[in-house]
Amino acid sequence: MSALDLKFRKIYDQTIKCLVTVLHTNKTLTTLDLAQNYISIEGAQYLMNFLKINTILTILHLNWNKIGTEGVQYLANALYNNTTLKVLDLGGNCIGDEGARYLANALKNNTTLTKLILCENRISAEGAHHLANGLRDNTTLTTLELGENQIGSKGAQYLSITLETNTVSTSVY
Repeated sequence: MSALDLKFRKIYDQTIKCLVTVLHTNKTLTTLDLAQNYISIEGAQYLMNFLKINTILTILHLNWNKIGTEGVQYLANALYNNTTLKVLDLGGNCIGDEGARYLANALKNNTTLTKLILCENRISAEGAHHLANGLRDNTTLTTLELGENQIGSKGAQYLSITLETNTVSTSVY
């Protein structure tokens, strides 16, 4: 089995704890969809521990959970060490500008993530500025989705200036 679709399953943090325990020994799962569940800070911490050592998973959908700013800090921490994750969907998790800052710092070091989805996360121009700084030296991210945030013209300007000097062809939505 290479994909596991668990969206809309009313999954809470304790279920994530059990799931990652089982996944530690899995050698085939490349896609995990946990969208629209009830995963919060504690679940994000379990996922961080898994992602730090995982060498198989390439796509992770966590959109529309309850991860928030503190939870995304754990996930960003995992991105420093993870060498396989290519797509991370965190849309609709209310991570805000501080969460964008955590992810931006991770992007400075991450060498595998190619697509980051941050739609509907209450990110303003400040968060866009953080992300622009993170993209400045990133050589792998090709898609950043920021739809339904409030980055405004100032945030768009921060990103466009970075994209002019970035050596990777990056699309921002």
